Amino acid sequence: MNYRKKTVVASVAGLTLEGMDIMFISFAMSMIIAEFNIDFTTGGLISSITNIGMLLGGIIFGILADKFGRVRIFTYTIILFAIGTALTGLATNIEQVYLFRFIAGLGAGGEYGIGMALVAEAWPKKKQGRASSYVSVGAQYGVILAALLSAMILPTLGWRALFFVGVLPVIFAFIVRKNLDESPEWLAAQKEKKVDNKQEKGKLLQLFDTPRTTLTTISLAIMATVQIAGYNGLMIWLPSMLQQSQGLSVSSSALWTISTAIGMIVGMLTFGQFMDRFGAKRSFGIFLLASACAVFLYSYATGSAGLLIGGAVVGFFSNGMFAGYGALISSYYPVQVRSTATNTIFNFGRAIGGLSPIFVGYILQNYNITIAMTYLTILYCISFIVMLSLKKKTAF
Repeated sequence: MNYRKKTVVASVAGLTLEGMDIMFISFAMSMIIAEFNIDFTTGGLISSITNIGMLLGGIIFGILADKFGRVRIFTYTIILFAIGTALTGLATNIEQVYLFRFIAGLGAGGEYGIGMALVAEAWPKKKQGRASSYVSVGAQYGVILAALLSAMILPTLGWRALFFVGVLPVIFAFIVRKNLDESPEWLAAQKEKKVDNKQEKGKLLQLFDTPRTTLTTISLAIMATVQIAGYNGLMIWLPSMLQQSQGLSVSSSALWTISTAIGMIVGMLTFGQFMDRFGAKRSFGIFLLASACAVFLYSYATGSAGLLIGGAVVGFFSNGMFAGYGALISSYYPVQVRSTATNTIFNFGRAIGGLSPIFVGYILQNYNITIAMTYLTILYCISFIVMLSLKKKTAF
């Protein structure tokens, strides 16, 4: 296996474990709410706190990865993520759940951007869209894995046993550390830095180095926020909502989740090809507008077939775009701050967009699914407008 393939495999595996962990909360949510006697809004805060941890972890580990190397820091983030996930299964109150999810978020937030930076530095620009899509699909493998494990474990062993699976990433971390070399582009940049011996600005400050760079950073952060808000709004609450409103069992809602995840996987692979062939702006424009329409129309879906097919269509467009963010963000920033930029921007989106489950939970508790879907439709329209402001290249 050559170096390009190794970076993809490592990043896919990391994102698979992360996606699995995020969906564990979705499937276990009703049991956690019942055990700790909390309401929907308080339950939604679990995901939001995880995303805040991702923002902080993304900034910290992104800076460390740009300074000390991608692979070394990548393994540390996976281990931290695994520890936080396993500890969640030992929580005795909701406050401990919040703490352990925050720890898991620290590790998960660092893992995403570092993996994407590795892939961006290993693949040529004309193939970065599809390479990014291969990695992003990993999150949906995690969704499917979580659905299968939840259907097997929750009815018999309960929600705590589900999170004990979180120790598995530790094994993966050691495999990565042993078999993956450091990014050649990063190594070259480090040598150049020693030769030049120039004092550079702080990593975060470089994301706002010029007015044009600042506008790009803010625009990408808004787009990432909408992406996460839409994904969390759909995937965190809809399985529980379908269990209640449609009378679906855990196994039936798992089938819906798998159908939606399959739509997302096909959408991501399609988007990667679109991005390499037609460019980022045109690809994001098509998928954003299609997402707005698909999400709104889905609120009128009825029957098992309608829910399954509609979920797949919504997943195709709304999360197909997820495949492009790694390549999109990486293309605007040099190697010296690439990991910092990818982690900071995308995890900012996670932290702010992560508040969406609280808002969607409030809407579902007090209104209905149509209002919730209208809210998501508006978000995709906002992202489309912001996307139009992106310039082809940022000045550094």
